[in-house]
Amino acid sequence: MFLLSLNVLAAENSFSWYCVRNKDHKQPGIANELSFTEDYDLYWIDKKHVNFDNDEKIVYLTFDAGYENGNINKILDTLRENDVKACFFILDNLIYKNADLVKRMIADGHTVANHTMKHKNMTKCKSIDEFKKELETLEILYKETFGVDMPKIYRPPEGRINRENLEWAKELGYKTVMWSFAYADWDNDRQPSQQFAMKKVLENLHNGEVMLLHPTSSTNAQIMDTMIKELRNKGFKFGCIEELCSG
Repeated sequence: MFLLSLNVLAAENSFSWYCVRNKDHKQPGIANELSFTEDYDLYWIDKKHVNFDNDEKIVYLTFDAGYENGNINKILDTLRENDVKACFFILDNLIYKNADLVKRMIADGHTVANHTMKHKNMTKCKSIDEFKKELETLEILYKETFGVDMPKIYRPPEGRINRENLEWAKELGYKTVMWSFAYADWDNDRQPSQQFAMKKVLENLHNGEVMLLHPTSSTNAQIMDTMIKELRNKGFKFGCIEELCSG
């Protein structure tokens, strides 16, 4: 049985989120010792769409975006050309250095959500006030820069979580969004081939999938158009993360 697992980082009293691969296109489960996450507003898969052969196949496309290296614009071009909406989890750096890029995300109808100010390990926060500051400071900067509110949707840097973080996030009104598929795309100096990346995507495709990608990846920029078309050919549509979090 394939289970969604978390690595326990005992020294930090935290867990590092990751998904065990499955090749039968069934949704991952959740490890029994982590059933406590279901008590909080944590989202990682669309449980309403379980079967791969469901008439309404759906994937949620999400990106963790900390900086621009030319590939984010390329990916935004491809998303616009294919009329696909995604969710971009951003840091303050992207606002300070590439405000026009974030403005374009908003104008194109993408969800721009909270990845914290400085990409710190949030499980090291000692209090709810420290936790809140890392999220709220980004929201204030976003509102001051773009004149709109940032959705209360949050992805922990590096997928690090613990019970306190989930409790604090819920108390502060945040929806914590993880993922049910990711692959090693973050190292710009060790980019996988297009063939390898597409194989990983298609082998692990499942209904209700929350796909995590990094938009700084040159490979992702190269395969994005093909991937979107291939998923649509298989009957999938791309869902809005707010819809997932409203369930």
